[in-house]
Amino acid sequence: METHGPLGTLWVSFGLIAFYIALIWINTLLGIVLTPLFIMPATWLQDKYLARKKQTRESEEAQ
Repeated sequence: METHGPLGTLWVSFGLIAFYIALIWINTLLGIVLTPLFIMPATWLQDKYLARKKQTRESEEAQ
């Protein structure tokens, strides 16, 4: 079995800590950036749907 001593263990642990911090950071950043890209078009579609529904309701009431 090969051993690298306490310095190697510390080096690997610092590397893993940095990796997981970066992973959490990128996942948080993607959530913050990508969420509006899906929510905004969804609200636009909902607004168009409601406007069309309102327009058909008004045309039915006029007749």
